[in-house]
Amino acid sequence: MVKPFLSIIIPAYNESIRLPQTLMQVNDFILSQPYISEVLVVENGSQDQTFQIAQDFASKIPNFRVLKEDGRGKGLAVRRGMLEALGEYRFMCDADLSMPISEINCFLPPKLLDYDIAIGSREASGSTRYNEPIYRHLGGRAINTMIRLIALPGLQDTQCGFKCFRAGVVEDLFNYQKIMGWSFDIELLYIARKRGYKIEEVPIHWYFNPESKLNAVKDAIKMGIDLLEIRRNSRRGLYDRRQE
Repeated sequence: MVKPFLSIIIPAYNESIRLPQTLMQVNDFILSQPYISEVLVVENGSQDQTFQIAQDFASKIPNFRVLKEDGRGKGLAVRRGMLEALGEYRFMCDADLSMPISEINCFLPPKLLDYDIAIGSREASGSTRYNEPIYRHLGGRAINTMIRLIALPGLQDTQCGFKCFRAGVVEDLFNYQKIMGWSFDIELLYIARKRGYKIEEVPIHWYFNPESKLNAVKDAIKMGIDLLEIRRNSRRGLYDRRQE
């Protein structure tokens, strides 16, 4: 098997309605590219037909794999997919495709060079938000302010669900991941900063999805708790490289 240039990891929890269209769009995208890609759908404790739908699709399409992760948590699903992927670049992709799939190439050479992690940004110069209610935008900015003050100064949008990692960085960071819920990517970026990895924010076109599973108040509180846990884990040395 030729090693893929790109792996696309899609965590999927109760996505039976959106997943078929998403997988068709992803397949159309990878078929139009000059490089070899693979797609890993990680089903994540769903109560609907997500796993069966993903399996049925993958059985007919080359380079699609489906992983079943019985535990709950987006971070757990992404971690499983990232560590089982084979690509030189590994891209985490939300199942709602709130960023057009065609923009993945903005995260890859030759469009983007000399980086370790590229994160989709709705705040970087050149980005555009579509149809987002003002209260959601202001709430998101308040959360980002908290993230910058406690953990990641300078990064304007850490919570966008589209991020690309070089393979070598994946093997390092994800083996130190402790948080398996929504804040997992903040933790990974925090560890990356400690390691000195180069992080680039990539401006994207982003479309608000009113069916988002996020609960603004509940998830903001949980994120605040997670941020303090990240700082505590760091003080305890849990993110220090292990001696082989």
